[in-house]
Amino acid sequence: MKQRGKRGRHRRRKRGRALRGFLAGTALALTAAATMISASQATVADDPGALKPLTSPSDTAPLRLREHLVPRRTLDRLATAMGRPVGVDAVLRSADRALLDAADCTSAERATLPVAPAATRAYCWDPADTATPDWRPASVTASGDAAHVGTRESHGVILAGWTHSATAGSSAERGLARVAFVDATDPARLAYRWVLLAVPTADGRDYRGLVSPVSGMVRYQDKLLVTAGRGTAEALYVYDLNRIQRTTVAAPAIGRVPGGWSADGYGYVMPAVGSYRFTTGPCGSDDTDAPCPGTLSLDRGPATTGLVASEWTPADSDHRARLWRYTFSVDPSRAGLLDTDAAGRVKAVEAYRTRAAGIRGVLAYHRTGSARPAFYLGHAPDSRSGHGGLWRQDTDGARATRCGADATHLCWAQEPGSLSYGQERGEVWSLSGRMLFSVPLGSIDSSLG
Repeated sequence: MKQRGKRGRHRRRKRGRALRGFLAGTALALTAAATMISASQATVADDPGALKPLTSPSDTAPLRLREHLVPRRTLDRLATAMGRPVGVDAVLRSADRALLDAADCTSAERATLPVAPAATRAYCWDPADTATPDWRPASVTASGDAAHVGTRESHGVILAGWTHSATAGSSAERGLARVAFVDATDPARLAYRWVLLAVPTADGRDYRGLVSPVSGMVRYQDKLLVTAGRGTAEALYVYDLNRIQRTTVAAPAIGRVPGGWSADGYGYVMPAVGSYRFTTGPCGSDDTDAPCPGTLSLDRGPATTGLVASEWTPADSDHRARLWRYTFSVDPSRAGLLDTDAAGRVKAVEAYRTRAAGIRGVLAYHRTGSARPAFYLGHAPDSRSGHGGLWRQDTDGARATRCGADATHLCWAQEPGSLSYGQERGEVWSLSGRMLFSVPLGSIDSSLG
């Protein structure tokens, strides 16, 4: 048994070295391609410059939220009808799909990876989940977001949020959101299982599918916070990772069906336990200045842990996006929820404006001795370029990762998703098209021009 274990470890190490070599070769090829195409790019996007702090009440009031929690009796009624809820461990133990190493992915999939800095680990999803373009991944939160807070599961875990197109495919599926629960214990064998996101009815007797573009996602303690749709009443939805329900009927319907419970054919469904709404009204409307949250990340500050959000804007927009931060509650009875006042309101404790647009990933990182964090911002490509950009920005200025002979900064992912920092390994997880990948934060800093 020991000898077989040694041979297995040797094979994994050998495969790991081969994969690292493959990724390095891919990075060289992408860098060469960037050199060739950079001359044909019409312009280089303007430097977003220094962040401008927003401190006046007129600037911060539109960022204020109000908490709306689903009554405990409503959640308990649904759980009683469906059966005892399960946690993350149960979902991971039933993982039925595998992520493929980059070497086994298509060239088109690999081409979406960053040119610089190069990914050190990269995977693509099971072909059964990429056969249709209707479902697209956009958000990720790694196990580092929940580390050291008494989480129950014994596995390393990555959660990736996918959204169905609102205009294509089956009308019953349009706009739905699902989460891939990825068992990342062994980097050579990543497996996952789908969980459909849902919203319980007011009486707790049924649920409906969440219709929302999950472009941002953060896991903290036993809660999962995801972005809501633009123009809707909610800004964020909250899920309890200990309240995942098994379904009993594999039907395309969602909710209570003859013979039991269904979730569009998925084996698990997770009903929301709450939401947050902007106090001034829905985001994106003409009557309010509330920003639509586009992406989220966890910010482990020196004093408090917070939720960082960036404003969703089109890549070619002239609108100057905002970045802001809420803090999480330290009340043990409110684990994973945002800090509220007596009236259930949540205020932004920090806010900034940037000249950047098309932000698809945001990460706040506090360096030793710095009173304020630096923000890493992943930008979507504009209409002239294939790859996006990655900037590190603070109140002093901005610097971008660079590549190619002319040091262009259009080096990041082609279809960039959200960013999640794993402090145990010092790596940043993200998505690009159908690829899940990680890059050491140190490599990002080394690539800054």
